Amino acid sequence: MSEVIVFFFAAAIILVGAVGVVVARNPVHSALFLVQTLFGVAIIFLIQDANFLAAVQIMVYAGAIVILFLFVIMLLGVDSAEELDVDPIAGQRPLAVVLGAALLGVGLTVVLVAAKGITGARATAGGEHALDNGLSDVERIGRVLFTEYVFAFEATAALLTIAVIGAVVLTRRAAAADMLPDREPASFELPPLAPAIDEEEEH
Repeated sequence: MSEVIVFFFAAAIILVGAVGVVVARNPVHSALFLVQTLFGVAIIFLIQDANFLAAVQIMVYAGAIVILFLFVIMLLGVDSAEELDVDPIAGQRPLAVVLGAALLGVGLTVVLVAAKGITGARATAGGEHALDNGLSDVERIGRVLFTEYVFAFEATAALLTIAVIGAVVLTRRAAAADMLPDREPASFELPPLAPAIDEEEEH
C-alpha cells in the first residue's frame, strides 16, 4: 500500500513538472520544472529497486544536463519572459496543434495495441534475462548500454556537444552584428599648439 501512495505522489510530481516545462514563459523556470520532473522519475526508479538508475537520474540528468541547458539559456540571453502573443513564424501554432494531435493519436494507438501484452506483473521467466542471474544492476545496465545501445549513446553525446557549439557560434554572430564598425580617424595629424602668451602683454 505504501508503494502505491509513493507512486501516485511521484506521478503527481512528474505531471506537474511536465506541464510547467511547457506552460512556463521563462526558460529558466522551464528548466527548474524539468528538474522537478526528473526527481519524480528518480522516485519511480527507487520504487522499482533500480537504485543505480535513480542515482544517475539525479546526478546526470537533474544535475549535469539541466546545468547544460541553463548554460545555453544564459549564453543566448533568453533568460527573460518571452512575448507569446507575437507569432514569429506565421502558421506555426496551428501546425503544432495538428502535429501534436497526430502524435497523441499515434501514441494512444500504440498503447492500446500493446496493452494486451502488458499486465504489470513481475517477470517470472528465467534464462539470461532474469534479474537474479548474479549480475549487479550497474553491470547489467553497462552491458546493455555499450552493446545494444552504444550507437544511441554516442549519438546523444555528439548531439549535446553540437548543441553547445551551435549556441556559442550563434551568440558570437549576434554579438558581432550588434557591434559598431571601428571608425578610422580622418587624419593622424595633431592639432596646432596654441600661441604662447607673453607675460608682459598680460600686464
